[in-house]
Amino acid sequence: MTTKKVATKAVSAKSEKPKQQGQAKMLNSASIMSAVTSDAFSKSMFPDMELSELIDDLKTKVEKVQSGDMAAMEAMLVGQAHSLQTIFVSLARRASNQEYLKNYGMFMSLALKAQSQSRATIQALTELKYPKQLAFVKQANISHGHQQVNNATNTHAHARENSNQPNELLEVNNGSQTMDITAATTTSRDDKAMAAVEK
Repeated sequence: MTTKKVATKAVSAKSEKPKQQGQAKMLNSASIMSAVTSDAFSKSMFPDMELSELIDDLKTKVEKVQSGDMAAMEAMLVGQAHSLQTIFVSLARRASNQEYLKNYGMFMSLALKAQSQSRATIQALTELKYPKQLAFVKQANISHGHQQVNNATNTHAHARENSNQPNELLEVNNGSQTMDITAATTTSRDDKAMAAVEK
């Protein structure tokens, strides 16, 4: 009885594996997931649209972009920038009609976010249409005075021994006495160097 159950589980696990792999591929497909998202948000506008037709259209667009045709992307970015500008104007107008500061702030915040997104979309469109020219410069030596440049020299920095020994007591110049302020000192009656100043 137990061997029959184990065998049944093994067979069902083998038959489930291709199904799970297919679902994983669908979840990682950009065109399928984009089509599912678009379908969820556009059902009210296009209730009779088939999901498979949307997936096929998106796959075609992806293939065009991969082959270098960016016309669809440019059109999409122009449409997005225009839509965001319309949202900005609408929200700004609604903000101007508010009587309460909280509502005014909320609408203006949303309006300015839409304006910022519109600007970012226009910038993305500009960079797509006119890519930045990259210049690879080996080294630029700009100086307003004397400057030494060693382009060809490839020297290695070597570690050297530290000549300072901070843990040893410092000595007076004549070498006879250490400059230890904690050491016991002998008292003297007069400081001969300062004697002339005292009198």
